Amino acid sequence: MVVMDVRDGIALNAGGGGRDESADADADAVNHQGGTPPLAEDQESQADVLEEIVRVIESAAQFANYRRTQRKECYGFMRQLKLLMPFIEEIRDHDEPISEAGIAALWGLQKALVVAKKLLMACNEGSKIYLALESEATKVRFQEAYARLIQAIDGLPADDLGLSDEVKEQIDLIKMQLKRAKRRTDTQDIELAMDMMVVFSKEEGRNADSAIIERLAKKLDLHTADDLKNESLAVRRLVKDRGAKAAESTQQIIDLLNKFKQIAGVEVTDLLDDPSAPNGKMIDKLPSLVIPHEFLCPITLEIMIDPVIVASGQTYERESIQKWLDSNNRTCPKTRQPLVHLSLAPNFALKNLITQWCEKNNFRLPKKDADLDLASDTSGGPEQKEEIELLVRTLASCHLEEQRHAVKKVRLLSRGSPENRVIIAECGGIRPLVHLLPYPDSKIQEHSVTALLNLSIDENNKKVIAREGAIPLIIDVLKDGSTEARENSAAALFSLSMLEENRITVGMSGGIPPLVDLLQDGTIRGKKDAATALFNLSLNEANKARAIEAGVVQPLLQLLEDQNLGMIDEALSIFLLLASHPKGRQEIGQQPFIETLVGFIREGTPKNKECATAVLLELGASNSCHLLAALQFGVYEHLAEVSKSGTSRARRKANAIMQLMSKSEHIP
Repeated sequence: MVVMDVRDGIALNAGGGGRDESADADADAVNHQGGTPPLAEDQESQADVLEEIVRVIESAAQFANYRRTQRKECYGFMRQLKLLMPFIEEIRDHDEPISEAGIAALWGLQKALVVAKKLLMACNEGSKIYLALESEATKVRFQEAYARLIQAIDGLPADDLGLSDEVKEQIDLIKMQLKRAKRRTDTQDIELAMDMMVVFSKEEGRNADSAIIERLAKKLDLHTADDLKNESLAVRRLVKDRGAKAAESTQQIIDLLNKFKQIAGVEVTDLLDDPSAPNGKMIDKLPSLVIPHEFLCPITLEIMIDPVIVASGQTYERESIQKWLDSNNRTCPKTRQPLVHLSLAPNFALKNLITQWCEKNNFRLPKKDADLDLASDTSGGPEQKEEIELLVRTLASCHLEEQRHAVKKVRLLSRGSPENRVIIAECGGIRPLVHLLPYPDSKIQEHSVTALLNLSIDENNKKVIAREGAIPLIIDVLKDGSTEARENSAAALFSLSMLEENRITVGMSGGIPPLVDLLQDGTIRGKKDAATALFNLSLNEANKARAIEAGVVQPLLQLLEDQNLGMIDEALSIFLLLASHPKGRQEIGQQPFIETLVGFIREGTPKNKECATAVLLELGASNSCHLLAALQFGVYEHLAEVSKSGTSRARRKANAIMQLMSKSEHIP
């Protein structure tokens, strides 16, 4: 199920070009491996490497226009790089020559700094839309840069470099800060992620909300003529860099940029018509080289060399998903679904298809980068702690206006800042927010539940919020609050239910019936919030029965009928969970529903076909009567088509159904 379908991962090349300084560094390092050079050469090489390190840090410090989605990470990283300057000055003042091993270690540090600089350059000059779309990929690049830097600093021979005890202590402090940053992963802006999901959805009607487009334009700082002009240049560089590769996602970026221009009253131009290209539009010139979408890893968006399947059924490049798992992530990057196990199964069928396509199109698979290491990124320290402490105290004020102002301010501070979410929790802000939930003042109630939603994005806060007894009170707001408060309550329950223990609490506290009511009668946004929450909650077996008893099937069927809502895949994903429960199979395994599934397998979108096929397999695996009913509606020929041209997951499911039919002798 696509809950936050923000594409995960792609190597950052978003207009951040420049000279490959690492090549020069490699050449210099090689020059020192063939024996002991004369002293003069040692001193010259020593001066060269120190100058290179200073030059890289100083040039990186010039960047001052970081994209908002990566701004905190960039400033935090740059602060770490600047802390290395006293260390370099100390080595410069050292009278004794440095050994070959010391010089080689310094070149290693220089190369790690070049990696960091290139990342900062990409975040400074790249397309804002691209960087928001690929926010998870950017995190992976920050992780890689931190890992390289830690490794390089660990390899420095402090005694050989003649460092004073004071500088040694500073280096130890830098390493400690980097390793702390390595363990910390910034959480995404949930509103930005959901908005990106909507505008980049392929389903009809999802991207028609101008309010979402305007909100995105403001979040990305793309609402003035100058902003849009600079973004156009960055997107043009992106088009040039990517060429025909990933043409579909590039076109989506251009389409969104054009929508921003329309809102701002700026002339829309054809960014694909590159004047430097002799034959006009670059993406249209090489249709044979457009790589099929199913061949691309969802993390890197590069063609897969060694595709593997994870527990959620999604396929990834082995190297990229392994790095994701090694960084202590336990969810599917694409679906956000928790992984019940971490085994990786080779996808031989897809690998064969990729090989055949490459041979047919004379396409050479890229070589793997063996040096890619995974760490984690960080961001700058808190800057508003005093203000937050005062606001937290004001939340308990006896004056209504002061409380209303404070809770609104806490909501705003927690909305877009991971650091503030941590500080608010550390200052004890969660408990008073929970105490404000039952307040009769609708605005205080709305701000409180929304602030808790924002705070719950942080994994540690999820546990604290539940421990403070917030879940039953959030459910009360879901039942009786204002429209926005109900929507945000549903979103908060979704966020909290990422933890299994919270799913149990929500279910036992009566949270599922009001979510079903919101799914039935809510606004479009309310229905989507309710659907995502119900999906997460239904990962728990007992909650499946609760959802069925609460009448979830009927509103889900309505979502399938009303295609303008753009929630077909969400509804089918919930049906898939319900179909794994005996009560669910009994409730939904009727002929009208089977006919509906066959209809989506016949003429739905690729994702519709994938989801509908998965539901039919789940039903048919437990009762062959469902397969017989599907055959009566002509499903076999449509399954045969899906098995040839569907998504990789759809092909597997279709083949599995046809095998079941064959074993049951149901094929006419």
